[in-house]
Amino acid sequence: MQKPTEDFLVIGHRGARGHAPENTLLAIERGIALGAHAVEFDVQLHPSGALLLLHDLTLQRTTNGRGWLRDCCYENLRALDAGQGEKIPTLDEALELIAQRVIVNIELKTSNGTAAAVAEVLRRFVSKGWPVERFLVSSFDLPELQKFKQLAPEIPVGALLGGVPLDLAACASELLAVSLNISAEFLDVRLIADAKARGLKIYVYTVNEIAEIAALRALGVDGVFTDFPERALVF
Repeated sequence: MQKPTEDFLVIGHRGARGHAPENTLLAIERGIALGAHAVEFDVQLHPSGALLLLHDLTLQRTTNGRGWLRDCCYENLRALDAGQGEKIPTLDEALELIAQRVIVNIELKTSNGTAAAVAEVLRRFVSKGWPVERFLVSSFDLPELQKFKQLAPEIPVGALLGGVPLDLAACASELLAVSLNISAEFLDVRLIADAKARGLKIYVYTVNEIAEIAALRALGVDGVFTDFPERALVF
């Protein structure tokens, strides 16, 4: 089982989308093979009840389909090509592939019951022997993340932010989160200090240049999301 370094977590973004089609089993396996300590992927709840790995609400950017995910029946979705012959995976398929080898960061992309459905799946995997520490559930939709935390309080969550809130890291503390996941564009030394004072980890997305990764390490962040995990493992 891959172990994280003591002070810096390398998280493969959407698997390892610099090397394989994002949010596919191929990208996840590639991220693990490259040495990532964790892999991140996006999950949406389809009207069929399936939990699918897809970032966009529409199909055309990442598959050979068109239109809204919600409007395409499950059978047709599973027949689409998500790149290099890959299919859109289910959450169960992704977790079965990972098999506890790395930490799993699941981003909740929708608020239509996704939190409850993901909580049910993760609690099932925990009952089969997965340590709760192998999971990190995050979302920009903090109310949806709060729903998840209420349903599965034992599973760690991370607050996703696209900017610096006026109250700095307070929102993450209120969620009982273990981490603050923030864009590199908005990283702020005040935010780092406040998060550290609250006992939060700081993971920064999406960082692909070695020089920027080095600069972030020097600032004291705890890890990065990257399309190229091998670039964050050279230090």
